[in-house]
Order: sequence, then C-alpha cells, then structure tokens
Amino acid sequence: VQLQASGGGLAEPGGSLRLSCAASGIIFSIGIMGWYRQAPGKQRELVASITRGGSTNYADSVKDRFIISRDNAKNTVYLQMNSLKPEDTAVYYCHYRNDYGVDYWGKGTQVTVSS
Repeated sequence: VQLQASGGGLAEPGGSLRLSCAASGIIFSIGIMGWYRQAPGKQRELVASITRGGSTNYADSVKDRFIISRDNAKNTVYLQMNSLKPEDTAVYYCHYRNDYGVDYWGKGTQVTVSS
C-alpha cells in the first residue's frame, strides 16, 4: 500500500492550497480516506475524512474552510484548504483505513501559512 501526498507548501494567511493523495495497492473504492495533521509539539489530529459513499467529517477548526473529496476512478483524495490561517501550519498526512480497521499512512507534506 502506498499513499503519495503532494501539494503542500507556503501560503499567506487567507490563501488556499490543495493537497492530493494518490493511493496504490488498495481497493480504493472501499474504506475511509482522510487527512491528519501534526503541528510541532502537538498530537496528530484528524482534519477531515470521507467514506466510500462520500460522507464527510471535519474537525471543528476547519469546517467551512476545508473541503475533502475523493475520485475513486483516479484513486485519489483531495483536501482543498481555503482561508488558511497560521494555526493551520503543520505536517499533513494522508490516511486510509480499510474495512478491517487496518490503518495506512502516507509520508507527510508540510503546509506553512505565513506572511
């Protein structure tokens, strides 16, 4: 199983970034895909997740700013991040949980929000 994340980088406050995570070695159309993040000195936290049926779940801190989506044909999950804030600065990790409850993680991608 490989989860390859991309799209991180530097953005100004109020700006936008889009993260992508391409999955291989899994039956992408099943399971739950998500994004977690970890800021320095803090625990890793869930940012957003999406089920195979398209049901989504967001952390309160990103509701109405971030949008998670998945393209089952491309085996890819996206995180559109709008109205970015400095507190969104973190390493973002792509996550997949299969129907047996087994978790897989991608390598993180750095997101920095700063003027």
